[in-house]
Amino acid sequence: MGNRRKLLPYSNAHKEKTRIKIVESARILFNRHGYHGVTIDMVMKNAGLTRGGFYNHFKNKDALFSAAVSGFLMGRGAEWRNEAGIEPGNIHPEMATRMIDSYLSAEHLGDLDGQCPMIALPSDAARATPEVQQSYQELLNAMVWLFEKNLEQNEGERRQDALSIAALCVGGMVLARTLPDSSLANEVRAAAHATAKHISKTSH
Repeated sequence: MGNRRKLLPYSNAHKEKTRIKIVESARILFNRHGYHGVTIDMVMKNAGLTRGGFYNHFKNKDALFSAAVSGFLMGRGAEWRNEAGIEPGNIHPEMATRMIDSYLSAEHLGDLDGQCPMIALPSDAARATPEVQQSYQELLNAMVWLFEKNLEQNEGERRQDALSIAALCVGGMVLARTLPDSSLANEVRAAAHATAKHISKTSH
């Protein structure tokens, strides 16, 4: 019995590590191919795992989709925030500026595998289960919260401006991603960036 108890922490840690590997594999493939262009077999093969292990972690593909969306915030999204010098707990106007600069950057637009799900998967999320849509909404709420806490505007205007900036960030990048003309795509991205920065600096 003592030996079994000693093995449990490793077993639990191994299971969580495997789950994270599956979620990250799915997130990248969903970004590349969309929800309907990806199968469970593709996800598991990309993760270096067998299909049989999938159901030890998820009841179905929709549950995996929800996990891939919600997992971005503390997974690839956390890496991306660290790279950009964004500290959510450090309340300072510079955090809002860094968020705008990084989210609406040419690098983010070109990083198809690492893109935020709000950019990569809006149509899929709109047609998905309520669980997936809730995960998508949580990403937006996190972005709006960061802007709202770090803007210098009058308190009564902060939420409206935070929502406007978030809409420019996500909407500008969604539109830019869909355009075959890279010059026009960069114009759209740059225009959204300039307007978002203007709103963030404007006092009411």
